[in-house]
Amino acid sequence: MKNIEQNWINSFKKPLIISGPCSAETENQVLETAKKLDKNYIQVFRAGIWKPRTRPNCFEGIGQIGLKWLNKVKKETGFLTATEVANSTHVELALKYDIDIIWIGARSTVNPFTVQEISEALKNTTKIILVKNPINPDLDLWIGALERLMNQGIKKIGVIHRGFSTYKSRKYRNTPNWGLALKFKKLYPNIPMLCDPSHISGNRECLFEVIKQAMSFKYEGLIVETHCNPDKALSDSQQQIRPEQFVEFLKNDFFKKTNSKTEMELEHIRVLISELDQNLIYLLSERMESSEKVAIIKKINNLLVFQPKRWKSLIEEYQTLGQKLCLSEKFLENIFQEIHKESINIQNQIINKI
Repeated sequence: MKNIEQNWINSFKKPLIISGPCSAETENQVLETAKKLDKNYIQVFRAGIWKPRTRPNCFEGIGQIGLKWLNKVKKETGFLTATEVANSTHVELALKYDIDIIWIGARSTVNPFTVQEISEALKNTTKIILVKNPINPDLDLWIGALERLMNQGIKKIGVIHRGFSTYKSRKYRNTPNWGLALKFKKLYPNIPMLCDPSHISGNRECLFEVIKQAMSFKYEGLIVETHCNPDKALSDSQQQIRPEQFVEFLKNDFFKKTNSKTEMELEHIRVLISELDQNLIYLLSERMESSEKVAIIKKINNLLVFQPKRWKSLIEEYQTLGQKLCLSEKFLENIFQEIHKESINIQNQIINKI
């Protein structure tokens, strides 16, 4: 990706901080939120104008009139403005109202047809275009979206890491998968990466934890959702915070001195290990849920809990796979012995239940 203009990020006071409500709801809400943000720490005001919702009949954005409110924010506060687009009509309107930064959302990134339509509508623009990671952890889809933009002569490009969807609710709304995001940063160090901790956390409780982690990984900026009355927000109320709270965090905690280089490197690896370990725990929980289902079928059909031939076949299969991945046979056997033992215990409890 040689044609990307790397220096656009340098025109901002680093890190680049974008903040504002998930959705523009009323003119007063937009202006009140903007005026409570501090230009000493935040450079860009964001607000969703069109909202891609999972189900119909939810609030799907205020539409074109919201772009006028963003213009008013720019005029009265001096903030640059940013919003999401999902089709060529959105692009035309965003350009008409001189929105400074445009991003492509995760639901759009996953669809090459949508990205192509947006890219063609943005052809040769000098605006800054940011691309959120796709919903699923597919690096090629993310890279492909950038390539489509570049093919249309767009040079001011960056990406937003907003986490990845998982089947079951865990600690985060969208699991960070730091490893994949850092792989992207290593492949394309010239492309600025911002973090969207609001969508990763999905709640206020771990928002600042995610911010600190992202910045320890040397992300170039943040996009954080703030709302003058978050509990009454029409979309994503749980993950939005008051603008004053965010400003207070930036003033008091955000720019604190970091640890030494060696300590930071160790901490980064530990974060990745912790994320993997947590995933293992969730998978083990799902594994034991499956054991319960197996037990019910065995009980109904009067089958034996322990089936030696199947167990022997499975452990041999796992060891063969482990060899290909440079894992010790004994190590895998010990792990699966414990998993199997717990599975048998669970099945026996269910089958022997009176």
